[in-house]
Amino acid sequence: METHRLVFTEDLNPYGFLFGGRLLSWADEASYIAANQDYPKCRFVTIGMDKVEFRHSVKNGAILTIVSEQVRKGTTSITYSVTIYSSHESPDMPIFTTNVTFVNVDESGNKIPF
Repeated sequence: METHRLVFTEDLNPYGFLFGGRLLSWADEASYIAANQDYPKCRFVTIGMDKVEFRHSVKNGAILTIVSEQVRKGTTSITYSVTIYSSHESPDMPIFTTNVTFVNVDESGNKIPF
């Protein structure tokens, strides 16, 4: 799944660069949407992200492309690879990558199989 975000002034830190936490939130949201589209009857909660490394800074007005792809499916969990590109950087050079893992839960928050 691919989605886009526009970086606004309110997304920036005092030095004029995108807050890292904002980017993490967008990665989590995009991968959740991908998982929900792939498995609409499941109730997913985020249980983890792999290594988080920001390769390039992002400035106001950048258009981000967020690509989420399923990379692993277990009995109760699923992992998506998230790669983010910026319109201000080379189109084939990601500014951020990680894996986001979700677990399927019941109404009480207990893990359940798919």
